[in-house]
Amino acid sequence: MSLVCREEQRHSAAGAVNMIVVTPRAARTHRQPWSPVWESHRWVDQPPARSAALEVRMARVSWQQPHHDGSATYVSDLAPNLGDEVTVRLRVPRASKVTQGLLRVYIDGEQELIATVVDREDEDELWLRASFRVENPVVNYRWLLDGIPCGYQWLNGTGLHRYDVTDASDFRITTHAPPPTWAADAVLYQIFPDRFAKSIEREAPPWAMPHSWDDPVIGAGPETSYQYYGGDLDGIRAHLDHIASLAANVVYLTPIFPARSNHRYDAWSFDHVDPLLGGDSALARLSDALHARGMRLVGDLTTNHCGDNHEWFQRAIADASAEEARYFTFTDHPDQYVSWFGHPSLPKFDHRNPGLRRALYEGPDSIVARWLGPGGLDGWRIDVANMTARLGTTDLNHMVATTIRATMSAVAPDSLLLAEHSHDGSPDLLGDGWHGVMNYAGFTRPLWQWLKAAGPVPFEPGPFTAIPRMPGTSMASAMRAFAAASPWRATAHAMTLVGSHDTIRIRTMLGDESLVTVAFGLLATMPGIPMLWSGDEIGQEGVNGEDGRRPFPWHDPPKWDQQRLATMRAQFRVRAGSEALRHGGLRWLAVTDDAVTFLREAQSESVLVHASRGDHDPVRIPASVVGDHLAGLAGSADVSAGSDGMHDLPTSGPAIGIWGCHA
Repeated sequence: MSLVCREEQRHSAAGAVNMIVVTPRAARTHRQPWSPVWESHRWVDQPPARSAALEVRMARVSWQQPHHDGSATYVSDLAPNLGDEVTVRLRVPRASKVTQGLLRVYIDGEQELIATVVDREDEDELWLRASFRVENPVVNYRWLLDGIPCGYQWLNGTGLHRYDVTDASDFRITTHAPPPTWAADAVLYQIFPDRFAKSIEREAPPWAMPHSWDDPVIGAGPETSYQYYGGDLDGIRAHLDHIASLAANVVYLTPIFPARSNHRYDAWSFDHVDPLLGGDSALARLSDALHARGMRLVGDLTTNHCGDNHEWFQRAIADASAEEARYFTFTDHPDQYVSWFGHPSLPKFDHRNPGLRRALYEGPDSIVARWLGPGGLDGWRIDVANMTARLGTTDLNHMVATTIRATMSAVAPDSLLLAEHSHDGSPDLLGDGWHGVMNYAGFTRPLWQWLKAAGPVPFEPGPFTAIPRMPGTSMASAMRAFAAASPWRATAHAMTLVGSHDTIRIRTMLGDESLVTVAFGLLATMPGIPMLWSGDEIGQEGVNGEDGRRPFPWHDPPKWDQQRLATMRAQFRVRAGSEALRHGGLRWLAVTDDAVTFLREAQSESVLVHASRGDHDPVRIPASVVGDHLAGLAGSADVSAGSDGMHDLPTSGPAIGIWGCHA
C-alpha cells in the first residue's frame, strides 16, 4: 500500500501547531494522527522534508501499536506453579495493520512458535490469545506479528522491532513464590530515626555532637555523621496519624541497631535496638501501634558490612584464629582488610563463611529471622545489596538473596524483601531472591533527567553518572528498557522514589513547585511501590543526602508547605482508591519531549495520566482508547471527547492530569 504523507498546520489557543498526518493513498478521507510505525522504517513514498524542530515536536503515538504487559489484564495467572498452563493476550489496535501473530516462547533452551487465536474483537481493536505450559522456573516469551509488507515485527518489553532481537527484553513468566499480597498496595514512608521526632531528652553518647532540634545540619564534611538530634521510635509512634494521612501504610526505618554514627550503617551489634532510640521495647511499641492500624514496618539491614566496632569484628582483630576472623577478608591481619569503598570503619563481610551466614541470615536463629514477626518487622530492605557478597572472582550475591528469602519465608511467610540497588538490578530479579529493588535506574534517574533544568554535564570519575536534562522520549525509553529487563512482578514491586536520605531533596533539585507536583504525581501513578522520604510532603530541602536529613519541624508549622502537603495527600489517596494504579498494567499512549501520556489498566477500571514539564503542543487521544468521558482525579478538571471522537488534553504546564476513564 502506498502512502501519502503531508504536513498540516493546525491551530490552537497556543498558536499554530505542525502535525504530520499519514494516510494510505486513496484509502482515507478523515484525518488520522501520525503513527510511529512509519518513523523508523523506509517509506513507500518519499515524504516531504521535515525540519529538525518539527521532528523534535512530533509525538510517538503508541496507542496505535499492539500492547502487552505482565498485568492481570494480559496474563491469566500472575503466580503460576511449575507445569501450569498460562494464557497471555495481546491488544491489537486496527490502526496497527496487524492481523495475525505467533507467540514465541523459550523453554528448555529452544524456541517454539505457538499459534494465536482471536479472543475478541470490535471495530477498533482485536485481541489475540495463546497459551503455553510453564515448564521452566522462568519462561521468556515475545510476539511475532505481521503488519508490514514482506516482513514481520517483534513485540517485546521495549516495543515493536522490525529486526530480530535478543531475549534480553522478552516478557517473562516466573513460577517462584510471589511477594506478599499486601505489597502491591503498599506506600512506604521512609524515616531517618534521629531526625523525625523525639519523645524524651537523652544524654548524648561519647561519639556524638549533640544539637538542638532547630540547629541546622552541617550537610557536608567529616562531622556530618556525628550530629545527634535525639529522634527515637516513640517519637515516630506519636505521629502515625500524619503518616497515615498521606495514604502511606508502611513505615520504613533506616538502621535502628546501635552504632557510632547518626545513620547507624556502622552497627556494632545486631542483637538489640539502639537504646538511644528507646531499645527493643520501643520497637515493639511502634510495631504494635502500626499493626493496630493495619500498617506495617520494614527495617534496614546491611549484609555487606558492619562497623569496625562491631562485636564480631572486634573478636576478629583480637584473634586471627577466632571464628569471626573468617567473617571478613583480611589481607594483613589485623590492620589490612577489605572494606566498603575503602572506608576502614566499614569492614566488608565474607559470605563464603558458613558461620557468618548462619549468624546473619540463614535459619531461624539468624539476625534476619529474629526481628521478624509480632512486635517486630514485616520485612527488610537490604542496604547496598548490589555489592553484597561480590568481590573479585567471588560472586555469592544470588546465594545471599535466596537464602535471606528462604529464611524469611520460613519464619514470616508474609514478609517483604527489598534491596538497595543503584544501577541495573535485572540480573538479580528473576523472582527467587529480592522481591524488588530501589528503582533508581528505572524510575528515579529518568524522571530527574526529564524534569531538571538544563545545565552543564560534568564528566567526573566516581561511582555515579551526572543527571543531564533529557526529553520525554528518553525518559520513557529508559523506563521501558529497565522494566523490560525483569519480570513484570519485579517492576510492580520495585521501590519507586523521587528522593531518599541519600540524595538531594526533590524540591531543591527542581525548584519549580509545579515540577515537584509532576514528580510526585508520577510517583503516585506509575507501577511500583512508592516510597515517600519524610519531609518531602512539607517541602523540606537539602542539596545532598546529608543536608536533606534535617529534623522534621513538628513544633513550627509555619515552616510547612501546606499546599504541598495537601497536594500529596490528594495524589496518594487517589492511588489508594484505584485498582488500576495499584495493580494495573502500563500502556504508553503518547510521548513527546515535554509531555508523556499513559494508561494504567486493570480489569475493573482504567486511569489516564498526562504529565508535562512545560507548555507543549496538543496531545489528542481517541475516545475509542480511553472512553468518552474523563473524570478528573486529585484536582484535575473533567475532559470529554469532542465531536470528532478525540480528547484534547491540557497543553499548559508544568502540570499533571489524572482521570478515571468512563464510556
